[in-house]
Amino acid sequence: MNYATSSANLSEDPSKDKDNHRVSDMLIDSFGRMHTYLRISLTERCNLRCHYCMPPEGVDLTPKPQLLSLNEILRLAYLFVTSGVDKIRLTGGEPTVRKDIEEACFRLSKLKGLKTLAMTTNGLTLARKLPKLKESGLTSVNISLDTLVPAKFEFLTRRKGHEKVMESINAAIEVGYNPVKVNCVVMRGFNDDEICDFVELTRDRPINIRFIEFMPFDGNVWNVKKLVPYAEMLDTVVKKFPGLRRMQDHPTETAKNFKIDGHHGNVSFITSMTEHFCAGCNRLRLLADGNFKVCLFGPSEVSLRDPLRQNASDDELREIIGAAVKRKKAAHAGMFDIAKTVNRPMIHIGG
Repeated sequence: MNYATSSANLSEDPSKDKDNHRVSDMLIDSFGRMHTYLRISLTERCNLRCHYCMPPEGVDLTPKPQLLSLNEILRLAYLFVTSGVDKIRLTGGEPTVRKDIEEACFRLSKLKGLKTLAMTTNGLTLARKLPKLKESGLTSVNISLDTLVPAKFEFLTRRKGHEKVMESINAAIEVGYNPVKVNCVVMRGFNDDEICDFVELTRDRPINIRFIEFMPFDGNVWNVKKLVPYAEMLDTVVKKFPGLRRMQDHPTETAKNFKIDGHHGNVSFITSMTEHFCAGCNRLRLLADGNFKVCLFGPSEVSLRDPLRQNASDDELREIIGAAVKRKKAAHAGMFDIAKTVNRPMIHIGG
């Protein structure tokens, strides 16, 4: 069985993606990659304190006046979508702690040309908000859950709430999200013994379990000994589930996707550390403070908030964005160099 990663095949016409979607030069980097996917961090605040996201002493949050307002987010999102972005993912911190989260979804979903409005959430308060969020245009949801053991959940997140996250997963299924994506960061000695238990969740329900290699960010005390490589996770799964087979992945897909014979859901692996997917990367990031980031692991950022508040025109903003995209490197530095690179905590960057 061949599970090898295929190279991303970029479109021959660098101004169009596979769906013939016209993409502005602003979103095309010097390697021909078309960036049609924007991740927007709505807030730095979170109601959990996960070990891999922030240091134990917490982090200094950006003062509220320095964060983007909803109207500022919408103006920048409009520039990206009218230039060719067709997918937006809302992140945090924890996006559901924003009081205007439903309004944000409703107004973003109305942007002409946007096909997908997704959200990554810890699920703590999601269940009661889901019906309204779906009604407001949220088309896809990823829920973070790193353990199925309540006591381990409390240790990792420094908070209670495991039952509420499970309730949110069930609620997402009930309101019709298919699949419901569950993000699981795998850490040796903590939850690597639960991999097959997570896979079992896919047997009878439309759940996509997404196993993520542990990644280094400021304050999370990353250590290569905690990293469980994709190859090892895959071996663990295939031994118990021999019906595992590779699915056809889109060239810009970050995950390696698998189906198991007889299972309703599916299993994915995000291999940022051991098998990077930089060649097909189509992602850009707008941080809650208005900084623009072209690579998750790159320290380079450029402010869009400051020129926005200095009454920059749309064309001037597009020029700043395009210049940053053109500076994007071919690939990130590799896991050992990343671990030594100064970068922000994940809660600042956005999940």
